[in-house]
Amino acid sequence: MKLGNGERGTGNNSSLHATPRRALYSRFIGGFSLLEVIAAILLLAIAFTALMQVAGGSMALSGHAAEASKAALWGQSKLDGMTVIEPLRVGVSEGQFDTQYRWRLKVTESAAADTTPLQLYRVDLDVLWGSGRRERSAHFTTLRVQ
Repeated sequence: MKLGNGERGTGNNSSLHATPRRALYSRFIGGFSLLEVIAAILLLAIAFTALMQVAGGSMALSGHAAEASKAALWGQSKLDGMTVIEPLRVGVSEGQFDTQYRWRLKVTESAAADTTPLQLYRVDLDVLWGSGRRERSAHFTTLRVQ
């Protein structure tokens, strides 16, 4: 059989319409489809959002830890300086360290052995900060002798 371009065929017309395998795969070698690109961008957006939420939560926890550390320093300062200026008095007192932190102190007599002339006091200190539903506190308890 004679083909239009001067070549002889094998007599099988189906070979004229068959596409070689290379031609089939060369269509996919050129790049990604639009659907694949959109799926990849969506996956990256989801991962980035999750990462930002974790980073934001980490920053919030870091802020809470800094506030609690500052409250502990204020509490330690208050407990250390309690008997320097005046002796302990049984009762409740309150005050403020600064615009954010305030304190509440409760001093009670503790049951001590009758064989000692010294009086033992239980000191409970609450350091408070924040307001309303976001109010936080740190509680410190110690025993003092006077």
